[in-house]
Amino acid sequence: MAKIVIMGAGIGGVSLAYELREALGAENDIMVVSDSPEFQFVPSNPWVAVDWRKRKDVVIEIEPCLKRKKIDFSPVGVRKVHPQQNQIELNDGSMMDYDYLAIATGPRLAFDEIEGLGPVNGYTESVCHVDHAVTAREKWEEFIKEPGPVVIGAAQMASCFGPAYEFSFIVDADLRKRKLRHKVPITYITSEPYVGHMGLDGVGDSKSLMESEFRDRHIDWITNAKIVKIEDGSMIVAEHNNDGEEIKRHELPFKYSMILPAFTGIVAVMRVEGLVNPRGFVLVDDQQRNPTYPNIYAVGVCVAIAPQKVTPVPTGVPKTGYMIESMVAATVKNIRSCIAGEQPVAEATWNAICLADMGDTGMAFVALPQIPPRNVTWAKKGKWVHLAKIGFEKYFMRKVRKGDTDPIHEKFILKMMGIEKLK
Repeated sequence: MAKIVIMGAGIGGVSLAYELREALGAENDIMVVSDSPEFQFVPSNPWVAVDWRKRKDVVIEIEPCLKRKKIDFSPVGVRKVHPQQNQIELNDGSMMDYDYLAIATGPRLAFDEIEGLGPVNGYTESVCHVDHAVTAREKWEEFIKEPGPVVIGAAQMASCFGPAYEFSFIVDADLRKRKLRHKVPITYITSEPYVGHMGLDGVGDSKSLMESEFRDRHIDWITNAKIVKIEDGSMIVAEHNNDGEEIKRHELPFKYSMILPAFTGIVAVMRVEGLVNPRGFVLVDDQQRNPTYPNIYAVGVCVAIAPQKVTPVPTGVPKTGYMIESMVAATVKNIRSCIAGEQPVAEATWNAICLADMGDTGMAFVALPQIPPRNVTWAKKGKWVHLAKIGFEKYFMRKVRKGDTDPIHEKFILKMMGIEKLK
């Protein structure tokens, strides 16, 4: 009998727990440890921020769902990983043993890296956590009473750009519905070298598509942007050329701002030698295992993926939902192989399928593989993407409640795209 401990109860951690239970049977122990009693569907947070969703619509109390599948749960959270002892130290000081550890925590949100950034000690909002999105909604409700300039974007070292694009379009759509759009200048700022880069060096004709959409919606943009500091109602942004040299400083006034921060690894794994890179992301091999501690696996945003190309202002590589599910599937097969005394050989595909909501329409991107050069690049716009995003939200929330183990992300999106199978 083996004991598998999963750190994190998000999309990666919950999917991994359910699929491990189905693959391993009841004779092995599975424990999920999180710092929250709730599962939150993070992709819906931009909708929460403009009151298109309520908090209750996108969170689920996770322990009852896991218990129905005979999966143990602790909401205490992890203080430190001790890989040499095969133990994790919980926030209450207790120690927990494991035979296999799977890290699926997501990132630490590095608001502290820029003066004035963030919803707690700064002047900008966030949609990276549901509680941040709720705060952003409260500020949005105040904003629409006295609208003014809006600044939306992604900070230097950010590795998640999709929600910033989505929020730009959602804000535009919400303001148009309220007949307030003419009162609100919107500026998109990003560390990307061009709009539509998305940390992926673009997908198909994403640059032209995104530029066209911004023009149609009268959204200005600044690329190769590094945020210098943020004050109440004002943001200082340094614009760089393609050689990384600063060419201009912008002082952007705002009455409302949502900026995605850079990510790092969580504190519990930071500076654990051999486990993580200098930013705290978990190092993995082709089988999702850490090379130094092969009984430790990692899936999702916490995984270290180096950018293929250096950008003038540093950007990271995103980990999409489809990629996370691929990592989960490989990890399940490899842990099962190890328990059976066999060599793990399963590899994640690391392909990217993205649905970007635009408020009343949307864009879909396919990159196979995610990092170029690629076998397939595909980008299309249509109202069906907006509807697919709504459908996928309902689909995944049902999966979490019922403990479904189908790879629904792939199955659902490919059906909407009219694609039978990815190769």
